[in-house]
Amino acid sequence: MITQIARADARSLAYAKELIFKGEAVAFHTETVYGLGADAGKDDAVRRIFSLKGRPADNPLIAHVHADYDISPLIDREPSYAGKLRRAFLPGPLTMVYPSTGKVSPLVSCGLNTLAIRVPSSPTAQAFLRAVNLPVAAPSANRSKHVSPVTAEHVYDDFAGEIPLILDGGACAGGIESTVLDCTGEIPVILRAGLVTREQIASVAGECGVYVKKAGEKPKSPGMAYKHYAPRCKTAYYTEESLGEAEACYLREQAAGGAPCFLCGSGLAEALAARGFHALDLGGTGEEMAQKLYLELRRAERTATLLIAIEPKLRGGVMDGVMNRFTRAFGRNTDEA
Repeated sequence: MITQIARADARSLAYAKELIFKGEAVAFHTETVYGLGADAGKDDAVRRIFSLKGRPADNPLIAHVHADYDISPLIDREPSYAGKLRRAFLPGPLTMVYPSTGKVSPLVSCGLNTLAIRVPSSPTAQAFLRAVNLPVAAPSANRSKHVSPVTAEHVYDDFAGEIPLILDGGACAGGIESTVLDCTGEIPVILRAGLVTREQIASVAGECGVYVKKAGEKPKSPGMAYKHYAPRCKTAYYTEESLGEAEACYLREQAAGGAPCFLCGSGLAEALAARGFHALDLGGTGEEMAQKLYLELRRAERTATLLIAIEPKLRGGVMDGVMNRFTRAFGRNTDEA
């Protein structure tokens, strides 16, 4: 199979529609990361997504729709706060989980009685979703557990020869996946932190909880279990308080003939570089770190034999999502299955 990379124009969108209607998978740009999409109503199409990614069968998918798509047939009920949140944040990087009416393949939600719905703001995603005019089930367009893709080239690196089309919208501005919000209860509850923050949600809905996964519990949302976002090189993880140990680790790898590299925030990256260490700069704000994290992880795995993470000290807001990905990329979460 030849994998085409194409901008969203009349020809490529017509081809994308043809592929989706045939049950094929199409990768497409969103404002967060690239998605790997298929018809959410067809069991075989959804199975293809799981097979392509090597994705665990109990890890739910998200149904993507365009801004004018009527979701009422898909959901059993919508709390009043959910309508307010939709008007405030959609289209945008917010996925909302509702009680499902079962109108899509049960494989999308892995047998749960809920459905996660997202309305991406990317013009490329909107054009694609309008062209097909049906719910598209889509996880991130990368191999399971690998770093999520934020360029069309990242998708091509993972799936060249296995999918027919990548709709290229350029680099993803957001850089980490959408916030996933449980809207089945009395108050909204964050299942996966992202670019829409708890503070922003609470400012609209009045309050917002954060879900903590219990040991052995089936995932309610993508990104809640398993090691994710991992680069294909050796990794190590330190805090700034143990920087001396991190530097010793770097020097041991270098002495053994390897190519070590640090990954850290702006100030520390500059200081390490000034002392002759190779350091990738994540940025100085939560938004910068979100945008750059996957780019730098992908860059590091191409050249480094050992990537040494130094945990950022910044917290709150978008950093909740950044730290969720940062720690999972280096296998530091305690709730992994």
